[in-house]
Amino acid sequence: MTDTTTSSLAAPTPAEAYALYHARRELSVVQPAGSLALVNTQWIDSTQTIWGVPGTWAPLPRGESGLKLTAEASANITVDGVLIDGDVIVRGKDAEMPSTIVFSDTVTGFVIASEEGTYALRVWDSNSEGIREFGSISSFDYDPEWVVIGTFTELPDGTTVGFEHLKDDGKTRDLPIPGEITFSKDGIDYNLAAFKAGRALQLVFSDSTSGDSTYSVGRFLLIAPNADGSIALDFNRAILPPCAFSYAFNCPMPPRQNRFAVPIEAGEKQVLKKDGSLLHE
Repeated sequence: MTDTTTSSLAAPTPAEAYALYHARRELSVVQPAGSLALVNTQWIDSTQTIWGVPGTWAPLPRGESGLKLTAEASANITVDGVLIDGDVIVRGKDAEMPSTIVFSDTVTGFVIASEEGTYALRVWDSNSEGIREFGSISSFDYDPEWVVIGTFTELPDGTTVGFEHLKDDGKTRDLPIPGEITFSKDGIDYNLAAFKAGRALQLVFSDSTSGDSTYSVGRFLLIAPNADGSIALDFNRAILPPCAFSYAFNCPMPPRQNRFAVPIEAGEKQVLKKDGSLLHE
């Protein structure tokens, strides 16, 4: 007798798993705090207003987390659920309990910190122009040839690599590198630098498709080493950086060793509008 109460479903093929991953990526960028919702990032070094939102914003004394907001009740701003009428401290993301800001039914915000201890307000709009115009993220077809197994070798604590960011006018930031990633493909040896991103590593890379069929700044790949030191780089899961979706992001650019001379025709390509044209160059 056949048991009809349970059934075994075949595991998805790598191509099917990739298609699901891609669909979820497209859904994630249109969320209220998704990449397309960011409409402004403004650093505060003096008392000033911020484009798109009410109130007056000012820096706090050095060493204190966040910004000072001054607003009347008529501005209808709430911070941590409290309507603001006067002055309030808006704690930054580096605080133990960061503040949440609500400006309207669609507009929210939070305060971010730089490595130098300065602070900026990020403003998110769930009805942004980017979300309204978004059509899709174009991508290459799944290609098993771009699933590469490499080796992760830990480096001494304090090892850094200089990363240039898109809006930093050529200045570099030294970011800690926990290890190096090496692999060989098509007779070429590669030695890559990736910095920590939570529990994973973030590889920032470009290739000969960058600025042609893929976004000019480059792409990201999140990876994690195995206990035995091996590491899988599935370039089919290469994603566009946040700055491909909103100019309000400041993305890291690939360091020299992460700039491939060959085309990596795998992963995401461009952000497209509903009519198929590019959202950003």
